[in-house]
Amino acid sequence: MDAPVTLITGTRKGIGKGLAEHYVRRGHHVIGCSRGEIDWSLEGYVHYTADVADEVAVKSLMADIRKRHGRLDHLINNAGIASMNHSLLTPLSSVQAVLNTNVIGTFLFSREAAKLMKRRQYGRIVNMTTIAVPLKLAGEAAYVASKAAVLSLTEVLAKEFAEFGITVNSLGPVPTDTDLIRALPKEKIDRLLAQQAIPRLGTIADISNVTDFFFQKESGFITGQHLFLGGV
Repeated sequence: MDAPVTLITGTRKGIGKGLAEHYVRRGHHVIGCSRGEIDWSLEGYVHYTADVADEVAVKSLMADIRKRHGRLDHLINNAGIASMNHSLLTPLSSVQAVLNTNVIGTFLFSREAAKLMKRRQYGRIVNMTTIAVPLKLAGEAAYVASKAAVLSLTEVLAKEFAEFGITVNSLGPVPTDTDLIRALPKEKIDRLLAQQAIPRLGTIADISNVTDFFFQKESGFITGQHLFLGGV
């Protein structure tokens, strides 16, 4: 059987990079994208420079996948940005940027991926949300609202894509031990961890354990579901 073709957005660093490395190790053909160039390389991984909210770029990327592989098995909508400010201090430009990446980007990639997946009547889509949604974190209004929209989008797409053999689920990580999290104030991270049933940072292995499960052929009856890590 041919190796699975897996597309992950937001792979320049952090969780996206970790997942790209994970699925290369598992023998997948891994495609990733980010708005900027990457400073690393990996055999079995192909990178595109693209803004996830740019419809022309997304369609072009997907056309290239169709040309190279003729199929797409998995999509992880990981690309996301946050705006960590009180709503009274958040400029509209920040709100628009967050919504463009987190909501529009997830919609565009899901729509275009489904067009390719439906050819084989098979596909798995996993959307990244965040524990900030159930925790209703103050100081992150635009970010939380965008990820709450992703939850609803996941549920609707799950219904729309079911007839094509495509499942759509979401995963909400806790603060994860990557280079991105190390730039945040320790007090802020500690406050977040204290709200989890299991008060520790997440790992790429914690996240890939869930994406592996959603990707399984045996998970074809699981769709429209949301899984938050850490016992939130």
